[in-house]
Amino acid sequence: MKRGLRIIVCGLLAGALAGCGGGGAESFLDPHAVIQLREVLNKGPSLPDGFSDRPGQAWQAPFGRVDKNCGAVLGPAGGRAPERALTAQAAVTYQGDRLGEQAAVGLARYAGDEVEGHLDTIAKALRACHAVRSEDGTDLRLHVVPIADTGDEALAGQLRGRLNGYPYALDVVLSRVEDTLVSVVHTGMSEIDPARTRKLVDAVIGMANA
Repeated sequence: MKRGLRIIVCGLLAGALAGCGGGGAESFLDPHAVIQLREVLNKGPSLPDGFSDRPGQAWQAPFGRVDKNCGAVLGPAGGRAPERALTAQAAVTYQGDRLGEQAAVGLARYAGDEVEGHLDTIAKALRACHAVRSEDGTDLRLHVVPIADTGDEALAGQLRGRLNGYPYALDVVLSRVEDTLVSVVHTGMSEIDPARTRKLVDAVIGMANA
């Protein structure tokens, strides 16, 4: 009886791991790879001055629901990367010392060359995500911005406007480092220094390369 129970439990665990990948038989989570990504994000990263090296939980966007395109752009930094061929994922948030400042970081590893296709899809979504609006006084406009020398390839955007009536800014950068999708969201009230965002992204890419 005990042996039969162990077989059932192992089967359920295997099914859960396969289901977490979400994209069919080709998608599966590798527990060892998941642990590795979590360790990368938790081992005292070399972030710009003012950021805590103690990560918190994965980022949750403060403006609630967004459309499909904006969700595809912002989701990976909060641990909601595309699921097809996903083998490992981890996401955390680092607090900054400026007003409303946060750095949301997501790492997602893929089988084969699937990450390239996912980044292409996100690039299309970025061009189609024009604004985030709601009845509570949120009105953020998105602009695609150029970014170079970031990973193997990268794309970036800026959201600027008001969140619940207050000034708010958000930079988002997604890049590919070999088989890994690296996602960074840098938020703050009023203004964000693009140079600080770039330093943050470079630090995270260094972590992904480690």
